Amino acid sequence: MFSQTYGAPVSPEPAGWLQAIPMTRPGKRKDMEIRKAKKTDIPDILDLLSQILEVHAVIRPDLFVSGTRKYTETELESILEDEKKPIFVAEDGGRIIGYCFCQLKNVSGSNDLRESSSLFIDDFCVEEKSRRQHVGRMLNDYVIRYAREIGCYDITLNVWEGNDAARTFYERMGYTPRKTVMEKIL
Repeated sequence: MFSQTYGAPVSPEPAGWLQAIPMTRPGKRKDMEIRKAKKTDIPDILDLLSQILEVHAVIRPDLFVSGTRKYTETELESILEDEKKPIFVAEDGGRIIGYCFCQLKNVSGSNDLRESSSLFIDDFCVEEKSRRQHVGRMLNDYVIRYAREIGCYDITLNVWEGNDAARTFYERMGYTPRKTVMEKIL
């Protein structure tokens, strides 16, 4: 149980755990694999990053620049080499149809917070034409399993106001609000 390792340093790759997991989507005949991303996935990941950026640019054109991406190819290569920032992908028929960018976070040395390890979902996307086919659920389940295996206390993420589809998805997956970031535009 986690209480035995509360506040212990997190090992980002439990022994023998990160093998690809073949999964069958409910109601579908195609098999899909959830696995850790590799460099050859970068072109598909870049396409998905473009898709999700456009969702955000519609919601908040005052903040997001349409036609851009959160990460460049060079930045992705660097992230893929960082064991504390795993990226998991859903591959179907040789194509990447979804991803989950994660970051391992440790809280220690705080006066007011308990020591803990957390997995932060930095970015999550399923390509538009593969949505509502349980790809997101299976990718999320894989990430939850990973976080449990490495001893995380919780998984956290941010959702932009106005991204109602994402908020609904996360709520269905069991996520609840922890805190709210508020703004006043001047």
